[in-house]
Amino acid sequence: MKTFITDFCIIRDRQVLTPGSRIGVQASTVEEFLTKLYARIAAPYPKFYKMDRQSKSGFLAAEMLLTRSPLSRGSADTVAVVLSNANASLDADIQFEHSTLTLASPSLFVYTLPNIVIGEICIRHGINGENAFFVSPTFDALTMESYVTQLFHDGPTQACIAGWVDVLGESYDVFLYLVETEKRGLGLPHQANELVKLYNL
Repeated sequence: MKTFITDFCIIRDRQVLTPGSRIGVQASTVEEFLTKLYARIAAPYPKFYKMDRQSKSGFLAAEMLLTRSPLSRGSADTVAVVLSNANASLDADIQFEHSTLTLASPSLFVYTLPNIVIGEICIRHGINGENAFFVSPTFDALTMESYVTQLFHDGPTQACIAGWVDVLGESYDVFLYLVETEKRGLGLPHQANELVKLYNL
């Protein structure tokens, strides 16, 4: 089965990059940047403010991705989400550990798993398909290509949101892309070399 990269969204260096568009957001901190970006894309989702920074970052990238390229799907079970990063949930872990010095924060504890960002994306967009989260030192395009391709071959998957969501302190790097069986949008073959090119834009 042939699969295609149909769209992407990159968030890094106070900028958002999508095919044919680059948005700059002036901010002095990661939190300020994410809040201003949320306000700018006008996504009405009050729960956003309760999320940790990693979930906010993935949420915003997915929001922009799926606003630009609405999923053409028969059911929510046919959409998968596969993400990765280098620091797991360390950003939230550190904040939670700090909170235990006074009173452990249940709202922070919820985010001390790296795959919570997947849950936030799935809840927002009603996705019930396969999901996985990998931790690796750098964006591993070969693993992404292999795992996502296997999902399309082995099950009902017709679309997949995949990529890299890594936040630690004031450092953030997000690269989400959409894979589909329908050749639309970018229409690039879902191959590791194409993923590396997009990630490095």
